[in-house]
Parts: sequence; structure tokens; C-alpha cells
Amino acid sequence: MAKKAVCIMSGGMDSTLCATIAKHEGYEIIALHFDYEQRTMSREKQAFNDVCDRLGVKKRLNIDANFIAKIAANALTDKKQEIRKNGVKADIPNTYVPFRNGIFISIAAALAEKENAQALFIGVVWEDSSGYPDCSNEFIQSINKAVNLGTKPTFSLEIRTPLVNLSKAQIVKKSFELGSPIELTWSCYENEDEACGLCDSCRLRLEGFKKIGKTDPIKYKKI
Repeated sequence: MAKKAVCIMSGGMDSTLCATIAKHEGYEIIALHFDYEQRTMSREKQAFNDVCDRLGVKKRLNIDANFIAKIAANALTDKKQEIRKNGVKADIPNTYVPFRNGIFISIAAALAEKENAQALFIGVVWEDSSGYPDCSNEFIQSINKAVNLGTKPTFSLEIRTPLVNLSKAQIVKKSFELGSPIELTWSCYENEDEACGLCDSCRLRLEGFKKIGKTDPIKYKKI
């Protein structure tokens, strides 16, 4: 029996690398993507499908999670709020979507139980990130325990976070080493045509490429 892994995939380089790792480890990938009325929803969905095509993922699901925009105040879904672009660390930036990973993992766990998957891969990063609380090791370990307590006794799921303690430079380097299709990914919080280059996500991504002496293949606005 083939081993299966649910991979939560945003279309960004982190979750794409996670799916690539899962493929290298011999898992049959069940790809899961969420639309939650985020600013770059269409571009992220395109990236998700492009990556799945490249990795040969046959089973993919796109979940309409627009309720998140109704219950969670944040700059990704509320265009009245300005996306932070000054690079200054805040306690919790306004691009944090409250408990987003908790919501995503809960849905992914239900799917994993249905599919009898042994693993759930999610590209959370704590070491070199914007500081979202639902990306920490402690959170993942706690919710993994809750998932296994809240599912049938014959089912056991391991939540895998292979990038959680890596820097962005290490993530970019590993993407090239494993042949992860980083050129198909999208990270910008604000734009869907050309990446802004200034939001936290763009800034961290660009710094990662710069530190290993590589050029990011996606298009950026001239800044």
C-alpha cells in the first residue's frame, strides 16, 4: 500500500518545497489549497496548480474558505489596511490571519483521515519569518496531539514541518538542491502581476536568494 501525505500548499516557495520533500520521500501527495479572499488569491491558485502539474500531483483539492475573511481581521483580506512594507519587526504584523494554520490543519486532518494518509506536510517557518504564533514548533506539536486525540483510534497522523527551523536562505538553497519548482511559486502579499518586492514575504524571499548568490526568477516591480 502506497504511503500518502496531505500537503497544504499555498503556491508559495515554502509549501512547494515541502511537497517536493514529500515526493522525494515516496509519498503519494494529496494537495490541499485554500481560497480565503486574500488579495493574491487568483495568483496563488495559479501557482498551486502549476506546481501540482510540475510535481505530477493527481489528487488536488481547492477549498473555499472565504469565511476566514469574515471572522479574521487582517491586511491580507481587508484592503482598507495597508500591507506593512517598512521591514520593521512588529509583535504581530497585520498580515497575520488569526489561527489560519489551525483552521487549515483541522480541515487537512479530516481529509487525511478520510484518505488514510500517514503524514501532513505544512510549510511553516519560525526561524526566519514574520513571527506568526501559529507557525511555532510548540503550536504544531500541540495541534498534532489534538488531531490524534480527536480522530478514530485506528488512525494516526504525523504533522511534518521540515522547514520550521530553516532560514529563508536555507530554504532557497534546498529548493535548488531538490529541484523544487521555485520559479512557479508566488509569495507577494499584495500584487498578482509583478511582486511588490517590499512586503515582508517578498523581502524575506529576496534576502534568501541574495544570501546564496542566486537571482529570483519571478517578476518584481522596479523599486
